[in-house]
Amino acid sequence: MSTFNAVSDSVQALILKRNGWVPNNPRLPVLVYPGAIAVRDGDAAALIEETFRANGWPPQWRYGIYNYHHYHTEGHEVLGVASGQARLMIGGPQGHVLEVKAGDVLLLPAGTGHCNLHASEDFLVVGAYPPGQQADICREAPSEAQLAKIASLPFPDRDPVQGREGAVVRYWTSRR
Repeated sequence: MSTFNAVSDSVQALILKRNGWVPNNPRLPVLVYPGAIAVRDGDAAALIEETFRANGWPPQWRYGIYNYHHYHTEGHEVLGVASGQARLMIGGPQGHVLEVKAGDVLLLPAGTGHCNLHASEDFLVVGAYPPGQQADICREAPSEAQLAKIASLPFPDRDPVQGREGAVVRYWTSRR
């Protein structure tokens, strides 16, 4: 169902195939940035928001991750863990389990299934999307129109964590 490869700069790429009703993204890998943002005492969420904003991904919310499988067709989503830890399933039911903690960042291309399996009580995530994109909540098989939207959804030329020369530039723009 998936392949997991380490890439440069401690970023990991996860290629996901369709998983039942969850389309995932056959073209763009999930990017995992372990310990990407040095969260310390103070407002870690504000630091993550500042990082995303500086790289062209305007922050939209602070919350957790839903405990049911879902995906988005109207936005690529970056998730920065501000506090706590969680076990997430990426790719839909029986997908890939990831352990995340404060400072980790996940970049989910549109169509990628995700679900919170278990989280600490202090688990807090900052979510952001490229300009003009948003998170629709999809919990059933996509229509042909939704699949077309996922395939054609644009993304910025800047990585939400690493900027102009970051992993999104190296691993997404080459797949346009």
